[in-house]
Formats: sequence, structure tokens, C-alpha cells
Amino acid sequence: MVITSIVVGVLVIATALYMQQDKFGKSPRGERLERIKQSPNFKNGKFQNLSKTPQLTEGHNYFEVIYNNYIKKIPWHHPADSIPSLKTDLLSLSVDSNVLIWFGHSSYFIQIDGKRILVDPVFSGNASPLPGTVKSFKGTDAYNVADLPDIDYLFISHDHYDHVDYSTLIALKDKTKKVICGLGVGSHFEHWGYTTDQIIEKDWYEKVQLDIDFTAFVEPARHFSGRGLSTNNTLWASYIVQTSSMKIYIGGDSGYDTHYANIGNKYGPIDLAILDNGQYDEAWRYIHNLPEDVLKAAQDLKAKRLFPVHSSKFALAAHSWDEPLKKITELNKKYNVSLVTPMIGEIVNLNDTTQPFKQWWKGIN
Repeated sequence: MVITSIVVGVLVIATALYMQQDKFGKSPRGERLERIKQSPNFKNGKFQNLSKTPQLTEGHNYFEVIYNNYIKKIPWHHPADSIPSLKTDLLSLSVDSNVLIWFGHSSYFIQIDGKRILVDPVFSGNASPLPGTVKSFKGTDAYNVADLPDIDYLFISHDHYDHVDYSTLIALKDKTKKVICGLGVGSHFEHWGYTTDQIIEKDWYEKVQLDIDFTAFVEPARHFSGRGLSTNNTLWASYIVQTSSMKIYIGGDSGYDTHYANIGNKYGPIDLAILDNGQYDEAWRYIHNLPEDVLKAAQDLKAKRLFPVHSSKFALAAHSWDEPLKKITELNKKYNVSLVTPMIGEIVNLNDTTQPFKQWWKGIN
């Protein structure tokens, strides 16, 4: 018993010391926390989803999840081959071109109406605070911060490690004009040296007038947040980016719910909906869309085109690496949504609604 107590005590102390590192960020406090407490979405010391959202679906348990994800052998969990990519010269892109470039998972660059947007950038090759535990697939790290031009608006959907990457954001600090994020997320950025003038924190249903004819609307998602031992003390969000030429939906991470139809009725039709499709499981379908949920959400949003993301870079769920794209393509025969499925680095022309895309994942082992 004494030895066990000593071992446990050492582990607790080691964990506490490890979590003092800057990469874990900083919990909201002071004026920021007082503002959070005024939010109608913050109750009993935590941000809440619009609908009741348990972490696990009824009939599932954590022992099953641990077994399926960490013990059971998962065929093709990681690709043996290198993921194909293109290296577009982002620094030479004409500022007048309306384009999107995907970096894998949920990181992408958008250039629209003369503004440059970056969403949830992760260039470190790791989606975990523990080095080497969630490594990117071979071939998916074609880009880094040096490849990016200055960013007008950095959109952050929520503060999980596969969306808020410490080393990437440190390198981006002097390239970024404004950060748009949910309430509380700015506490991490300030801790990492971003100025208060750079950070715009908003609650659901708030509007940010970024420039003339360039507006962001902050909308709900059905998810959760947290770094270290803190959970739901910062707000997760989705966004509508509306310009004089188009409307783009940045979905972040979310489970299926009524918010998609509400957003579609409020802002639709949407020119391009970007939705998470990957790292899903029936056991946590309340917080991550299943492929058919993604297609239903696109219809709810009245989306003209759908870009399914959150796949092809990290293995965070118990499905094969290519299942998300294979499954949504097969299911789409029933829904007939216009799918945008670029390779990493491939230019998506936002003005060309008929641009074809290859099923690039076919034939990769």
C-alpha cells in the first residue's frame, strides 16, 4: 500500500508539472471569465449545447471505446502508402482569386474577395499534447507556416489539440491580423503572446463586421471543448462567412442536431458548407457527425456544395483511414449533393460550382 501510494503520488506530481507547459494554454479568468458568466450558453460553470449531449451514445461505455480504439486491431487504420498532395505556391496566388486549399484534417486556407482566411491550422504533425501519440499520416505535412501569406482572419472552431496547435499558432502570431474565436478561447492566445487587439471573442448568434461587405456570424455547433483537465470552459462554434459574392459555412466539429436547419433557414442557401466527416463513431455520434449526418446537414443548410473534412491526416477513431471519404461518396448516391473532395494542396475554385474532383483515395493502401 505504501509503495502504491508513493507511485500514485509521483505520477500525480509528474502529470501536474507536465501540464504546466505553455501548450496547454490558460483557462479564462478575470474580465474574460466575468463575460463568459453572462452568456446564456454558460450554466453551472460550463458551456452547454443546445440539446442534451452526453459524451457517449446510449448503450455504449468507456470500456468498449477504449477496447475498440486502443486494443482491437483496426484494418487500414493508418495508410501504408504516402497520402498524395500538391504543393500550391500560396505566396504567389493572386489576391483577387477566390480559392480554397485544404491541408488535411480540418485545416484549410480560404482566399475570398481579397481577404485571406485560415481555419484551425495544425502543421506540427501531431494532434496530441503527448509527443508521438497522434502522428500525421505520411505525405500530409506538405505545408508549414512559412508557406502562408499574411492572414487577415484566423478562425478557430474550438480549442481541442487537433484544431488548436500550439507550435503552429506561435509561428503564426506575427502573420495574423485578427483571430475570431468563441468565448474564452482567447485566453490561450493571450497566454501565447497574441495581443488583445488581435483577438475577437464572440458568443453564439453574435455578428462580427470584419470589413465592408465582409461579415462573420457566430453560430452553434454540437460538441465540447477543453485542454488539459479543463472541459467546456471555452465555447465551441461554427461560422457563416458572408461576402458580397458568397456565403461559406465553417462547421468546426459537431454532431447532428437542429442547429443545421436553423442556420440554413437563417442564411441559406449556402454556397459551400464545410463539415466534419471523419474520426466518428456510433458511440459518440452526438458530438461528431456520421457520414449520413453530414449529407443531411448539408441539405438542412441548403448547401450548393459540400466539403467534407476532418479526415485523411490523423487516426482518432476506430475506422479505416479512408472510410469517411468512401462512405460519404457511396451514401451520396441517394442524396446527390455536390461534393468537393480535393487532394491536400489542390486548388478549389470557389467560383466554379462544376469543378470536378477525383476520388484520389482509391488505390492507396
